[in-house]
Amino acid sequence: MAEKRQRITEAGMAKLQEELDYRMSVVRTEIAAEIDEARRHGDLSENAEYTEAKKKQSENETEIARLQDAIKYSEVISEDEISTDTVSVGTSVTVLDLDRQRQMTYAIVGVQESNPLKGHISDESPVGSGLLGAAVGEERTIEIPSGAVKHYRILSISRQDQEG
Repeated sequence: MAEKRQRITEAGMAKLQEELDYRMSVVRTEIAAEIDEARRHGDLSENAEYTEAKKKQSENETEIARLQDAIKYSEVISEDEISTDTVSVGTSVTVLDLDRQRQMTYAIVGVQESNPLKGHISDESPVGSGLLGAAVGEERTIEIPSGAVKHYRILSISRQDQEG
């Protein structure tokens, strides 16, 4: 079965690659030094430092594998592919919550870049997927996980600031 490709911005891919490189070079080296130092302390069966270092090594290798898979199964969206005619991955969208009469701005990103606390919502989330394809002035009705229904009007669409 083929893995589903996750859409990601160029900036998001650069961050994933940077973290992978850091973990493979710096973190691996630091952990290897910790393991070597712990081995010098004698009996490994009762060596808490050795056990902790091996645990850190396992966690780091798991994260490296996750990052490698994320990179392997990602489809990079180049900035010139991003249209501001409709909401898509790589755009920022300002909406009016018609129920609360409140404006909000969301960056629509791929799953790997999602960070709701920063306003970066996944194109696969209920709100993100519900806004995809909408144009300025269009209204969308979206059911959120709690079962509530939200009503939004698209106020503006722009390309994301690639730093954020």
